[in-house]
Amino acid sequence: MYRQMVLARAVDRRMWVLNRQGKAPFVISGQGHEAIQVAAAGAMRPGIDWLVPYYRDLAFCLALGQTAKDFMLSVFGRAEDPNSGGRQMPSHFGSAKLRIMTKSSVVGPQICHAAGIAYAAKMQGFDEVAVTCIGEGGTSQGDWHEGLNWAGVHRLPFICIVQDNDYAISVPHRLQMGVDSVAKRAVGYGIAGVTVDGGDLLASYDAMKTAVDRARSGDGATLISAKVARFTSHSSDDDQRRYRPQAELEALLRRDPIERFRGYLLDEGVMDEDTDDRIQQESTAEVDAAVTYAEGAESPRAEDTLKNVFAEAAS
Repeated sequence: MYRQMVLARAVDRRMWVLNRQGKAPFVISGQGHEAIQVAAAGAMRPGIDWLVPYYRDLAFCLALGQTAKDFMLSVFGRAEDPNSGGRQMPSHFGSAKLRIMTKSSVVGPQICHAAGIAYAAKMQGFDEVAVTCIGEGGTSQGDWHEGLNWAGVHRLPFICIVQDNDYAISVPHRLQMGVDSVAKRAVGYGIAGVTVDGGDLLASYDAMKTAVDRARSGDGATLISAKVARFTSHSSDDDQRRYRPQAELEALLRRDPIERFRGYLLDEGVMDEDTDDRIQQESTAEVDAAVTYAEGAESPRAEDTLKNVFAEAAS
């Protein structure tokens, strides 16, 4: 899990460098969200359970089996991009093999998509769980309420993880809702609600494992509110210094989930400094190789623009 978080951070930081170099026109970050995502993936069965991610779920998708090369191919928009064949913005993850369903660019519909997948699994008697993620700002969307209501009415094997980083772009939590935790809304839908420190990997895993077990046993859906820190601006087109005080930005460094788990592993003797150095070096090398490969890969062909968009008549 530590290795997965370190790799995700290395990939994330490199895509920002590529953006500033003019090689990636738009990027959106998951820095600070890694612990809840890796923990959640660890409680799932890749290729059996479903994920309908949101745009910050880089660590989640890597932990489920995507690679740094997969992601960099999408950053450069190459034909080999397994997410969309180079025809979608980065962070629109997708993998049929890993059961990662690509999200809509519109905020919110992924909640209804995941609820629909969970409903289909329950109707057909499949032992599958549908998981979806969203930011706390997205919970103001109608789709979110409809999806959770559906999950509650039908007691679905459904888990919604709200990655609450305190800001919906520039709007703080206190101006988005009248409750301190989104999980308090769960009672209105008749589902379980849990608030967890999303920067604590072990606490996040415990919360997710309980939710997965509940879903598999037929006890219904769970809403997990994971408090996390957003280290970067909302996206490469945003400047959070315009609305976040400098003291608040500096305080984020004390909430780094990777440093917290690193300290735990070292203190408990599970990992030593040499192992940590090796993990850091291997992650950097993997990202270097991914960037080199993706930058040199072929671009999509114009004639493939509509491939897999519309059904094609049999010849």
